[in-house]
Amino acid sequence: MASKRIVVFNHKGGVSKTTSVYNLGWMLSEHHRVLLVDGDPQCNLSSLILGDNFEEYYEEDDTKFQNLKDGVESAFKARPKPIEAVTCKSPERAPNLFLLAGHADLSANDAPLTFAQTAGNAIATLQNLPGAFNELLRLTEEKYDIDYTIIDLNPSLSAINQNLFLSSDAFIMPTNPDPFSIMAINTLKETLPRWVEWKRANIDVYNDSAYPLSNTEPKFIGALIQRFNIRKGKAARPYRDNIAEIKHKISQDLIPVLERSGMALTPEQYTQPLIEDGYCLSEIPDFQGLLPKSYDAEVPVFALRDDEIRETGPVFDQMSEKRTRFNKQFEGIADEIVRLMQYA
Repeated sequence: MASKRIVVFNHKGGVSKTTSVYNLGWMLSEHHRVLLVDGDPQCNLSSLILGDNFEEYYEEDDTKFQNLKDGVESAFKARPKPIEAVTCKSPERAPNLFLLAGHADLSANDAPLTFAQTAGNAIATLQNLPGAFNELLRLTEEKYDIDYTIIDLNPSLSAINQNLFLSSDAFIMPTNPDPFSIMAINTLKETLPRWVEWKRANIDVYNDSAYPLSNTEPKFIGALIQRFNIRKGKAARPYRDNIAEIKHKISQDLIPVLERSGMALTPEQYTQPLIEDGYCLSEIPDFQGLLPKSYDAEVPVFALRDDEIRETGPVFDQMSEKRTRFNKQFEGIADEIVRLMQYA
């Protein structure tokens, strides 16, 4: 099948976008070939995948240009050289997971891209910029025979975020249970339809450029609510009201806007259980003590081996139980994403 692209996006920071991309990509790669795209200049996703080799990746001759920014450099510098697929790195324990690394200077491309997306193709030197990222992703997906591409963006409403968002087939909205996530939904319900309208109005303008825009329009496939503590098997009391409010806000405010903008699936495709749960794919509590151990092992919390937990007795039993619970939870999310992507 042709590769399907999912962007994990919320312009609010601190909602675990990168962690979500990493965990979902790793889980999906157990049965599919997955490309992770690091569109955040902080490069946290690249750091998670590259681990101890992060710095040398950007210093060594054979890898230092194999990243998102340098991959589109020929278009942004108007060089007479076509965009080519980059070479991707895979974690040793996830051979079907491929990283299209980020770059700390990626935001330098934001100003020319903003100008290009405003000027249309009126200026010949800019007409290839809006489709450049899509072309790089397309070629890299073909090179590695990718089934699913998952894109991590920075917390902003930048032109690069708009561009990568619009190159996707679907989007997931990560949130955490605080009032700022609720406020962010208000902004996104105004911004995202406006982005899609821009693409509809301009897609034909770039048909004759070297790198046309993709013909996709991202569909909302659900939210994640994460980063909260649990008590007696459910979210601790301080978080419950905010979790309920996020679900209500998505159902009552966001979904009607997305439906009018053609950015939602049908109720039958979502299914009634997902709708009744406020379009929430899952509520993911804090990883707590498993998180530093996963960083040390350079794997997600659910992929930790017994020896990597490095505990004994009741502490090991407790952590092992949590690991099993997270594994089952992310398996369920991955299965639901695969189901929903049939319709995106």
